[in-house]
Amino acid sequence: MDPNATQYIPPSALWMWLFPITYLIHIAEEYWGGEGYCAYLYRLRGVHLTLARFFFFQGLGVVLIVAGIVISLHFKFPRFMLGVFGGLVLCNGITHTVTAIRHQGYGPGLVSCVLIWIPLGLVTLIILQGEMPVLRLVVASLIGFGINGAVALLAMRGGRLV
Repeated sequence: MDPNATQYIPPSALWMWLFPITYLIHIAEEYWGGEGYCAYLYRLRGVHLTLARFFFFQGLGVVLIVAGIVISLHFKFPRFMLGVFGGLVLCNGITHTVTAIRHQGYGPGLVSCVLIWIPLGLVTLIILQGEMPVLRLVVASLIGFGINGAVALLAMRGGRLV
């Protein structure tokens, strides 16, 4: 292989990097937005999530997303991983929005969900609809929704695994 030749990077690989970037924006809003996610969770649900656990799990989330990108590119399943990411951020965006409507107020992370994650999730899934079999896309999306559900359960336990 010619070392001066440029390596082709598929559009899906570039699109994937929007997810960890927007996740960092979302984390920043959850930390600095309103009263902060930890205080918000305590006020709404009586759940004590320490700041240390919040940052540990958010950091773990970033690492797992980046690892998912690298692994899916290496083993050549970036579209499936995009379906997982699309389902994950769409579900998280819907969850934040429904909670805000139900409690009639702003919750940390809402703005990034409404302005970034819901559109990013929808656009990703719509684009993938024409690029992969529907059943495969549904499975990927459901995995993303499942991950969001698992993260929500973990948050409701104050970030405690046991």
